[in-house]
Amino acid sequence: MTIFDPRLCALGEGALWHPQRNQLFWFDIFGKRLLTIGPDGPADWHFDQMVSAAGWVDRDTLLIASDTALLRFDIPTGTHKIVVALEADNPVTRSNDGRADRQGGFWIGTMGRAAQAGKGAIYRLYKGELRLLFSNLTIPNAICFSPDGRSAHFTDTRTQIIQRVTLDADGWPNAAPEPFIDLREVDESPDGAVVDADGNLYVALWGAGQIAVFDRHGARIRSIAFAASQLTCPAFGGADLDQIFCTSAIQGMAPADLARSPDAGKTFVAAAGARGLPEPRVIL
Repeated sequence: MTIFDPRLCALGEGALWHPQRNQLFWFDIFGKRLLTIGPDGPADWHFDQMVSAAGWVDRDTLLIASDTALLRFDIPTGTHKIVVALEADNPVTRSNDGRADRQGGFWIGTMGRAAQAGKGAIYRLYKGELRLLFSNLTIPNAICFSPDGRSAHFTDTRTQIIQRVTLDADGWPNAAPEPFIDLREVDESPDGAVVDADGNLYVALWGAGQIAVFDRHGARIRSIAFAASQLTCPAFGGADLDQIFCTSAIQGMAPADLARSPDAGKTFVAAAGARGLPEPRVIL
């Protein structure tokens, strides 16, 4: 494990390896900014709303989730325009975890700004249609997809259970979600997640300082430790997609906690011990 970027994020989230640019993008939700390290070094862009997750549309374009909309963001100019409103009439909520599925749809979770119970939901944008998939959630997280695109995973972090739902050929859920990984007995809180090329699921554990790895049957097989307790979102990256990046947060940490964890809020990278899959292009 090494520090990939030392810039502090109050709430790091949304790590995305852009496969055409070979470049990591991520967010500081509370800082209202998008960060990256490009060919010319570190860069960031500031927004007037909180931003939390992204997918890539083409080499120079990201789809970004904000408080009230999904945005088409132009990387070279730093400009953006609204693609579709996202709970724009609900001042209680903001966006949270999101990821593109294998069919090119973009899943995005919303949640209460103060994590109010039941105020969250998960939506999917696909070929111009934004559809509500799941509601009555509190902190939607761990959105990720099997290599064959036939199933999706997600969690409501407060429940400590990662769900699995089957998908049809176009990537829409076609059955009710079922529990896949239950972390209640070990009292661990799942945050962001990603799947490797073999179908193993890597989930950041908020408060535990590690990414836990589960096989395609839901059995825990190993862990990857990081120098921050509040890990938020992993992403495979690097030239061979054999590195795993992870964002972290200092949200709610007392001064004594920060003194014990001086690297909290930074973004990390480690050898994954496996290979990931390129993130799919979002089809707007």
